[in-house]
Amino acid sequence: MIRALLLALTLTLGLAPVAQADRLKDIASVAGVRSNPLVGYGVVVGLSGSGDGNSGLTLQSLQSLISRLGLTVETSDLNARNAAAVMVTAELGPFMKEGQTIDVTVSTVGSAKSLKGGTLLMTPLMGADGEIYAIAQGNLVVGGLGVDGQDGSSLTVNIPTVGRIPRGAMVERMVQAPFQDTENLILNLNRPDFSTAAAVAKAVNAVFGEGVATPLDGTSVSVRAPHDPGQRVTFMGMLENIEVTPDAPAARVVVNARTGTVVIGGHVRVTPAAVTHGSLTVSISEDPQVNQSATVVSGDGTVIVPGETTVTPDSTVTATEEANPAFVFDPGVSLTSLVDAINAVGASPSDLVAILEALREAGALRAELVVI
Repeated sequence: MIRALLLALTLTLGLAPVAQADRLKDIASVAGVRSNPLVGYGVVVGLSGSGDGNSGLTLQSLQSLISRLGLTVETSDLNARNAAAVMVTAELGPFMKEGQTIDVTVSTVGSAKSLKGGTLLMTPLMGADGEIYAIAQGNLVVGGLGVDGQDGSSLTVNIPTVGRIPRGAMVERMVQAPFQDTENLILNLNRPDFSTAAAVAKAVNAVFGEGVATPLDGTSVSVRAPHDPGQRVTFMGMLENIEVTPDAPAARVVVNARTGTVVIGGHVRVTPAAVTHGSLTVSISEDPQVNQSATVVSGDGTVIVPGETTVTPDSTVTATEEANPAFVFDPGVSLTSLVDAINAVGASPSDLVAILEALREAGALRAELVVI
């Protein structure tokens, strides 16, 4: 009997549908734990003749830089053929401390054709508040290539005017995060959904106890965290690995107007409707008739000049209409039936969009139509 019960249980588990669960870290983020963009203006030197040349911006930047080193020089004495004015951008990740390094991206702002072989001079990187959070400097890694010929021809591979410096900036200031200060941690869902927010709170309470997590709205879930900072990190590590089964998204049809791509969600339904889709083709062909009067010569050698040439229009108009049969959607038609019915009449992506728009206007499409 025990063997029979185990066999029945095994068969039952094998036939049961497996729910697709996601880790909490994959569907939500912690409020306040985010990266911050940094930006700065700098100069790249050491280029092999591919710099900005006589650009006023670059010459003024070089003059200002050299003057800070204790030298006096005029812009007329400089040449930026081997230098380029650049913008430097980076992302300061959460909890980055002073002395740690981050990657930076360097992009030209002048007429430089390539940054290959260049070196970025010391560049302060500022945040949105105008404060300096990192200092960037180093040799660039450029994946592009640009070559110019004397006859004006050129060859460009990838983008030679953008480069990166791995670990090229050192953090000088830490951004304060509310992770250690707040009593409750707020989890924000990547895709707002009331059912998913309720499922997240239920899954967290099942692990840590009732009342630990409370859904605030369709996006946020409040989680009571330990007061001890040491325990809070361990608690967060356990929290982000809790598996939650997100609720199915709302019925939606997404149309990309530029590429013609149409994506239909699995929960799209259609109420009873009859659809016919055809096209009318009208063609006009012109075959003008040219009539030229003949030249007449009399017996005494007199030449009679012919009359003017006349053109008689001759147009042919034909119209052809495709005889596409109508097809009917029954109540609660699923996605598979919807696609099969539209494919049966040989509809193209543009025809499919037209049919879906008409169904929406008729109130038969039970889904949101989104055009991107």
